[in-house]
Amino acid sequence: MPKKQTKHESIKRIARMFIPMPLWRRMRPYYFRVFGWGYRPAETTKAHARRVREGFFEKYCKGNGLDVGFGGDPITSDCQCFDYERGDAQYISIIKDNSFDFVYASHVIEHMVDPMVSLKNWWRVLKRHGYLILYLPHRDLYEKKKTLPSLYNPDHKHFFLIDHDELPDTLGIVPLIKKTLPDGEIIYVKVCSEGHTITDPLIHSDGEYSIEVVIRKP
Repeated sequence: MPKKQTKHESIKRIARMFIPMPLWRRMRPYYFRVFGWGYRPAETTKAHARRVREGFFEKYCKGNGLDVGFGGDPITSDCQCFDYERGDAQYISIIKDNSFDFVYASHVIEHMVDPMVSLKNWWRVLKRHGYLILYLPHRDLYEKKKTLPSLYNPDHKHFFLIDHDELPDTLGIVPLIKKTLPDGEIIYVKVCSEGHTITDPLIHSDGEYSIEVVIRKP
């Protein structure tokens, strides 16, 4: 881990030990501004302008939110963030059931050993009528190959398409959701490719290269 990143995580862990969660949530945006290396714009930031145009935040990110695996790039400035220093994102075991109005996971599910377990736990902490928002790399836009390992992230354990599996390594996110969360209402699922221009399989893609899914809990 780079020295700067190690320092950042140490400061954050100490702060979390002594600062109550409600105060920490208010301080976090200022913390990122003061320690610029703490805020790491990534996939969520890439999608921000598009989501503003689409009214995404007004529709799906109201109330108390949880960003699972935020990696320094939170979906909103006041959401609660869960990353590795708080535990395993597959289980988020320290989070109580029915706690959040929305749960957001960006480029996380492909790292999970068991995506079904992850979905069940992210669903567990969601309130009734809340939204589970998934943002995950589209295999053909990001990986640009059909089998593991990923050329760009060796920790990826699965590839994803929208509507069908392609064994051994690719899962369809919609079939997975329907099998795991049968009571969930899929509001929409779509490919997000704004700014994507690089199709060469040996060059990392630019722009958005993801699948976005919003599921409502009845």
